[in-house]
Amino acid sequence: MKRGFSFSLPVTVVVSSIAFVYFCTVFVFIDRWFGLMTSPGIMNAFAFTGVSFMCVLNYALAIIMDPGRVPSTFLPNIEDSSVTVHEIKRKGGDLRYCQKCSHFKPPRAHHCRVCKTCVLRMDHHCIWINNCVGHSNYKVFFVFVVYTVIACIYSLVLLVGSLTNDSQRDEEQSADSLRIVYVISGLLLVPLSMALSVLLGWHIYLILQNKTTIEYHEGVRATGLEDKLGNAYKHPYDLGAYRNLVTVLGPRILCWICPTSKHIGNGLRFRAAYDECSSD
Repeated sequence: MKRGFSFSLPVTVVVSSIAFVYFCTVFVFIDRWFGLMTSPGIMNAFAFTGVSFMCVLNYALAIIMDPGRVPSTFLPNIEDSSVTVHEIKRKGGDLRYCQKCSHFKPPRAHHCRVCKTCVLRMDHHCIWINNCVGHSNYKVFFVFVVYTVIACIYSLVLLVGSLTNDSQRDEEQSADSLRIVYVISGLLLVPLSMALSVLLGWHIYLILQNKTTIEYHEGVRATGLEDKLGNAYKHPYDLGAYRNLVTVLGPRILCWICPTSKHIGNGLRFRAAYDECSSD
């Protein structure tokens, strides 16, 4: 299921920033360093355009894709012995039920107050895509962050190289408007590269643990409670680093940076570490 477009100021800011960085990188940094008509210039322009295209494609998909809604007909089958994990409420021990949506919640699903619906394997609500990051669009969101980090660092390298090359020319040849472009680009790219690199590192950590952001914080609380009881807490969906990667990104390594999601299943049931133990 796909969502329609609606105006969002944060999304407008992101789109404007992408357009600005692309224009400056290709028509200022590459042109003034190599020249757009030279072989190095054409190669760099082509490469940066490819990375930018993947950024825009994955960003658009992250916006329009439904993150995964809980079917209104979902009912947990507590008699199914093959289902080893039934998430329950923290108080009362009952199966998780959403009073706002009036249906049971499958494992890893949470209600989003902004989207006003329960989202399968919800990670968080992201204002920058005006959408939840959940079961259906998590990989697309992650791949978008990967390409954005590559694009920002690539552009920053071209900016520094172009600026170094410009310093070797006569100062009179550098117009004031170009200096403003360099300053604005630097002020935009440096913090973006740092912030997005941290975000990328965070989600790589989550993928290796097969956790969502919500599950990480829940795990912190659970670890504290288990420590008080003298027990060791283990995330139930942690299958090991490689299998966690395959579960989230897909079985084909070459497709890990592509917006493919045929491997994710319906989001109502996930393989747990307990399944591995019971099959041994």
